[in-house]
Amino acid sequence: IPEGNGTTIMEFILLGFRDLPKLHGLLFLLFLVIYLATMAGNLLIMALVVADQHLHTPMYFFLGNLSFLETCYSSTILPRLLASLLTGDRTISVAGCIAQLYVFGSLAGTECCLLSVMSYDRYLAICKPLHYAARMNGQLCLKLVAGLWIGGFVSVSVFVFMMSQLTFCGPNTIDHFFCDFRPIIKLSCTDTHMVKVASFVSSSIFTLPPFLLTLASYVYIISTILRIPSTSGRQKAFSTCSSHLIVVSIFYGTLIMVYLVSESDALRDLNKVFSVFYGVLTPLVNPLIYSLRNKEVKEALRKVLLRFFYR
Repeated sequence: IPEGNGTTIMEFILLGFRDLPKLHGLLFLLFLVIYLATMAGNLLIMALVVADQHLHTPMYFFLGNLSFLETCYSSTILPRLLASLLTGDRTISVAGCIAQLYVFGSLAGTECCLLSVMSYDRYLAICKPLHYAARMNGQLCLKLVAGLWIGGFVSVSVFVFMMSQLTFCGPNTIDHFFCDFRPIIKLSCTDTHMVKVASFVSSSIFTLPPFLLTLASYVYIISTILRIPSTSGRQKAFSTCSSHLIVVSIFYGTLIMVYLVSESDALRDLNKVFSVFYGVLTPLVNPLIYSLRNKEVKEALRKVLLRFFYR
């Protein structure tokens, strides 16, 4: 593709992990295992939530949605990355790149809000148990989830539409393993000020308020847990909540560092590492942290396995 001020670029080259050429085979195997484990864990949770009547509660309804979201989230990034590591073909069309950014950005925004709703659900269940059934009813759960999905995709569509109007004249190399906002915007040869403002506003709305709500919910939850008389009950509840808090802090924290903190050379080098955390590892660990450690999920899985082997 010719480069220069007079030529419009029609495709980008995702450099990915080009600085680690000797590790491409190992990275392919690593990301393949992560992708298969992520899909298996999340699909299992979705199947259990649908199949088992005991899991038809608000908490598991949200967890089922989170698992569905994580399968979409991983499938937006990892298959393309695996193909480039296997074949060496790192090209992607400009339209395909912007489409990947749109889907990934929409899902990330939806997940930020969904995690905060899940933390609020746990806050009501633990801190306000007498009001829980009345406040967190089925109709409200459906409205919340529908609002999250619609809000995530509609809000990101505004600045992605603005990006689709930009012209790219070269160079056409993106120093990342997927189409992320900052590396793409640098390649435009037209004015990007308004797109950057729209992106910053959208990122701020979908990261900071949900993170603060999640943090506040867990502060109240932990303070309530500390008043539990039973030591074993307190330790179990504290262990569960602290693991939730660690995972959501890593997810929100890395997103905030990538999208809201002003970019320096040092941070630019770390962006790929941060992206692996929120884009690859979070979908892998969420099923383990949120669901597969739960007694109800283990029991549902045990019943399914018994039916399968002894039918």
